[in-house]
Amino acid sequence: MKRRYILQHAIIFIFKSFPHELFNYKQISRRVGIVNPIQKLQIVEILYDLADENFIVEVNCGRYRYNSKGTILSGCFVGRRKGNNLFFPDDRSSPIAISTLNSRHALDGDRVEVKLLTKRTGPAPEAEVVEILERKEHTAVGRLRVTDRYAFLNTESRNLPVDVFIRKHQLNGGKDGDKALVRIISWPEGEKNPLGEVIAVLGAAGDHMAEMHALLIEHGLSYNYPEHLEKVASRITAAIPEKEIAKRKDFRHIKTFTVDPPDAKDFDDAISARRLDNGNWEVGVHIADVGYYVKPGTLIDREAERRAMTVYLVGCTVPMLPKRLCNQLCSLCPGEDRLCFSVIFELDTDGNVKDFEICRTIIKSDYRFSYQDVQQVLDTVEGACKEEILVLDRLAKKLREERFRNGAITFNRGSVKFCMDSEGKPLQVYVEELNDANKLIEEFMLLANRTVARFVGKMQASGKRKTFIYRIHASPVIERQKKLVSLARRFGYKLDTNSGRNGFSRSLNLFLESITDKAQKNQIDVLAIRLMSRAEYSTGNIGHFGLAFHDYTHFTSPIRRYPDLLVHRLLARYLDNDTNAQRSKYEKLCRHCSAVELSVKAAERDSVRYKLAEFMKGKEGQLFTGIISDVSSWGLLVELNEIRCEGQIPICNLGNEYFDWSEKNFTLTGRKTKQLFRLGDPIKVKLVYVSLVQKEIWFGLAES
Repeated sequence: MKRRYILQHAIIFIFKSFPHELFNYKQISRRVGIVNPIQKLQIVEILYDLADENFIVEVNCGRYRYNSKGTILSGCFVGRRKGNNLFFPDDRSSPIAISTLNSRHALDGDRVEVKLLTKRTGPAPEAEVVEILERKEHTAVGRLRVTDRYAFLNTESRNLPVDVFIRKHQLNGGKDGDKALVRIISWPEGEKNPLGEVIAVLGAAGDHMAEMHALLIEHGLSYNYPEHLEKVASRITAAIPEKEIAKRKDFRHIKTFTVDPPDAKDFDDAISARRLDNGNWEVGVHIADVGYYVKPGTLIDREAERRAMTVYLVGCTVPMLPKRLCNQLCSLCPGEDRLCFSVIFELDTDGNVKDFEICRTIIKSDYRFSYQDVQQVLDTVEGACKEEILVLDRLAKKLREERFRNGAITFNRGSVKFCMDSEGKPLQVYVEELNDANKLIEEFMLLANRTVARFVGKMQASGKRKTFIYRIHASPVIERQKKLVSLARRFGYKLDTNSGRNGFSRSLNLFLESITDKAQKNQIDVLAIRLMSRAEYSTGNIGHFGLAFHDYTHFTSPIRRYPDLLVHRLLARYLDNDTNAQRSKYEKLCRHCSAVELSVKAAERDSVRYKLAEFMKGKEGQLFTGIISDVSSWGLLVELNEIRCEGQIPICNLGNEYFDWSEKNFTLTGRKTKQLFRLGDPIKVKLVYVSLVQKEIWFGLAES
C-alpha cells in the first residue's frame, strides 16, 4: 500500500510538472524507472483512478493529460503540523482535505484558490492549491538551532509542519537553545523551508516564563500588557468624587468581605450580610464597577475587547486590564473605598429570595479571606465574621439543593495544582478539591448572574426583549446524548431520555452521584463534560442546560472577563432608561469573546499538560497505578491516581495481537487472548516517554 502511495505521488508530480504533455502508461513507466510488468499494470490502475478522480483526462485511447479545468474554489487554508490540512470554502460548504504535497507552501490562515481533485463520494474530497490569493502575516514559536553557517527555528506550532530557516543577520540577538518568536518573511518556490527573522527572544528553552509565553503565542494570545497603556492607566485618579458617592447606595458601614485564592490580587467580588428586623437576611453581592473607569472606545477599552479575558496559566497571569486597574483601583481591597455594581437580596431562612435590588454602590471591604480561611470558620465555628459566614453557608446550601432539584448538573472534579521552586520547576502535584467555602461563594455568584439576566430579560422595547448578553448552554445534541446513555449503561445505569430536558439532566445527575469510586467518578465526570455542548455568549437566550437556568449571564467578574463589563454597561444603560442597544453590534462581540475563550481555555489546559509532562520527565521506567480514562480505536488513555496526569498507550503496545474496539461498550478486546481493557478499570503502567514539546506522555503496560 505504501509503495502504491509513493508511486501515485510520483505520477502526480510528472503530470503537474508537464501540464500540457500527453503520457501513456509506457512513458510514465520509463520516467519513474519501472520495468517490471506487474508494476506497469499497477501504473495502469493508478492512471484509471486519477482519471476517475478528474485529476487527469484521457485525450485519446490510453493517453492522458493533466486536467487544469477542475472545479475552482476560493477560501481559507487551515494548516496542520501532521499534514492533515483543510480548506474551508467561502460558500461555507464542507471542508476539503489538502495534503502537504498539494499545498503549494500555503500556511495556516492564508486565502487560497484550490482545484478539486476528486468527484467521488465517500470520505472528504481532496483539492490542491493553485494560487495563494492573500498571505496572512505568519509567526512561529520554537527553539533556535544556531551553527557557524546557518540557523533554524525548530517549530512547535500545531499549524506549521516544517522548520524555519533564518539568516545569521536576522537572529536579532537570538542564541542557540533560545525560545524565540519568528516572523515568516517568504517561502520561495522549490525550497523545503520558509525564511524567517527573529522578532522576539522569549528566554532560554525550558525556562518557566519562556515556555508559558511560547504557549500563549501558540494559541494566538498576547503574553504581556502594553507599556503605553500601563502609563495611560497610571494617570487615572484614585480619588472618588463626592458627587459620584452621592449617586450611590452607601454600604461602607455594613460588614463586607472578599473570598479568593491565597495568591489572588484582582478581587472583583465581595459579599456583605446583615440580619434584618423581620428575621430575614440581607445579602449583598458587590461587583467591582470597572465601567466607571473603563469607558467605551478608549484605548484601554479597545485593548480589553481584543483580549476578551484574563489568562491564568500555571505560574503566569496575563491580565485583560492594566495592573493599576485590576490590582488597585478596581480591586476590592480591604480598608479601601471602592465603587461597585451590586445585587442586594433579601432571603428568608429557607433561602427563598423575597426581594432584590440592583444598584450602584460604594463599599469598604472589612476582610480579605482565602477559601481556606472561610473553610476553617465553617469547620471550627470560630473566627472573624463567624455569624455571617455560617448563615451564608446555610443559605448557599439551600440554594444549591433547589438548583439540583431543578435539574442542574454537578461536576465536582477538582483542579490540578503545582508546588514549584523559585525557577518554576514543579516539585509536587496535587488536586485541589472544591470545599464548602468555594461552593458558598459560587452559589451567590450564580444567584447574582441569574437575577441580573432575568431582570433585563423581562424588559421590553417596542414589544421586543432588550438587547443583552447571555451565557448560554445548549443541551447535548442527540448523538452525544446517545453516547452519554451508553456511558451510563456501561456502569449499569439507565438515563431518562423520555421526560424532556430537565428529566434527562436529573437522571444524569443521579447517575454521576451513584458512582462511589473516586477515581472512576473523576473519569466519568471528564467524559460527561466532553460530551456536553460548549457554553458561549450570545444575545439570543436559550437558557443554560448545565445550571438548569432559563436566564443566565456573566455579571460577577468584569476585571477578568470583557463580557461581564459589557453586561454592566447594558445594565446601566437600561437602569437609566436609555434606548435599546443595537443587537448586531453585541452579537458580534459575543462571537469574538466566545472564540477568544476557546483559545484561552486551550492555553490554560496546555499549561497544566506542560507542567505535568515536566514533572514526569526523568521518571521514565517507573511504575504507576491509574485508571483507564478513555478507550478508542488507536489505544487507551490512562490517568494516574492522585495527580491526574494523563498519558496514552498506543494499541500496538497493548500486546502482540489484534484488538477489537467497541465504541458502544468502551472496550478493547484481544482477539487471541481475549484480554479486556475497559473504561474505568484500574491499570498498572510504566512510563515510557515524555515529550515537553508536544506536552504528551506515553505509557506502556507494567510487566506482570
